[in-house]
Amino acid sequence: MTSSRTSLLALVGLLAVAVTWGSSFPLTKVVLQQLSTPDFLAVRFVLATVVMLAIFHRAVRALPRTALLRGGALGLLYGSAQLLQTAGLERTPASVSGFITGLYVVLTPICAAVLLRAPIGRRVWIGAVLAAVGLGFLALNGSLTPGVGEMVTLASALLYALHIVGLSAWTRPEQALGLAVVQIAGTAVVSLAFAVPDGIELPHTPGVWLAVIYMALVSGAIAMIVQSWAQAHLAASRAAIIMSTEPLWATVFSVTFFDEPLTIRIVIGGATILAAMLVVELRPRAGPVDPNDPRPEDLPKLAA
Repeated sequence: MTSSRTSLLALVGLLAVAVTWGSSFPLTKVVLQQLSTPDFLAVRFVLATVVMLAIFHRAVRALPRTALLRGGALGLLYGSAQLLQTAGLERTPASVSGFITGLYVVLTPICAAVLLRAPIGRRVWIGAVLAAVGLGFLALNGSLTPGVGEMVTLASALLYALHIVGLSAWTRPEQALGLAVVQIAGTAVVSLAFAVPDGIELPHTPGVWLAVIYMALVSGAIAMIVQSWAQAHLAASRAAIIMSTEPLWATVFSVTFFDEPLTIRIVIGGATILAAMLVVELRPRAGPVDPNDPRPEDLPKLAA
């Protein structure tokens, strides 16, 4: 059983992951002015893989074969989601892309219910709906007209949801570090598969190199380690709610460092997402257990 202290640390860790992901959004827009999507992702995740293997190779060697295979599958899922999301962003306005990607908040509990047959409580569903509404306020600034970019981005949202569910079901605390390295390596393999045929172009300027290194090590390697550990202690649906704050943090960084205007739409969207987190987290901890509203540690784990 996961202690309350460990659960709290896991929540704080996932929130920190969301902050680093949010900070990467405006940086990615800058990097993509110089590099293609496959080249950017290949350089980012190969660098992260090399550093992580150099430091944590013992954790990878300690993984059983089953964990290695599962980590590889999760890495392929995550890498494919990264490619689809960025490719969709090239064909879709950023606001629309952000909203569609954020639909993983709603897709995650649905995937968990279908794949793990896990009961999903009413608070989680309400929180998921609130988070989706908040994402809509943050991201939508006009009508949503479906097209190739929108459909590609929707596919990435589904892959992100499957990754979150798989990570919650397969991660064990003692395997989290090694599994994180394998997932980053799997993401690098997917990125290289698309980048190598046309040749990989490297960043041209020190500023872009710094941005890529930050996203490789902080919002890439370190974030994956924290996410893998945290999701060993949290339900997939709860993790998705916490990580849904990513657009909020992206907005904060964009407004603070890129002089984007702070509108009433941004204020309402951010407040709604925070409300979603409170709905899920501030439920009674005492009294009879509702079998349809399990605690995070009660989510089924697949056999090792």
